[in-house]
Amino acid sequence: MSFEAWTIFALFWVVFVTTPGPNAVNCISNGMSLRFPRAMLGVLAILTQASAFLILSALGVTALIAASPAGFFIAKLVGAGFLIWMGVRGWMNASKPAPVSERPAHHIYLHALAIATINPKSVAGYLAAFSQFVQPDVPIWQQMSVIMPTALIITTLSYTGFTLLGAVMGKAALGAVFNIWVRRVMASCFIIYGVLLGTSTPPTARG
Repeated sequence: MSFEAWTIFALFWVVFVTTPGPNAVNCISNGMSLRFPRAMLGVLAILTQASAFLILSALGVTALIAASPAGFFIAKLVGAGFLIWMGVRGWMNASKPAPVSERPAHHIYLHALAIATINPKSVAGYLAAFSQFVQPDVPIWQQMSVIMPTALIITTLSYTGFTLLGAVMGKAALGAVFNIWVRRVMASCFIIYGVLLGTSTPPTARG
């Protein structure tokens, strides 16, 4: 991959991972409600999902998923239902005091992993990255040695930033009314993302 191609890919990935979505909302929520080191388990889960999707993209699996309308339809309904359920539950619990005991580490990790994985629209991002930036005449794993570190470093910086934002917001949310308002905004985001996901169309590869 040439330096010019790498620069374009890096800029594409910055836009891909900094555009607010369910992962960003979950990171902000974790930052607000958890100690920062514990909240970073959510970022670790996103990196796990990103690594898996990058490898699957290199193997051509995401292209197969994109080519299966039935599979995409089922996945998007499950994902949309999950996000909407999280949003409704978050809205209903917004006025309740946050639990005193912290969630177990495995719950934080698996919850973030589920949010990162169930959104089939993320397939479109990985598919677009590989259809536009991977050179067919160069061995795929040679290119992955550049693509994967670049994508994972940018992903780490982006979602660590969202987690830090949540931590700052959590410290600022001293008033009960403001705290409830922020939690309901976050819950509304999950509902909106769920609705958008439920009405989305399958991603298509670009030749």
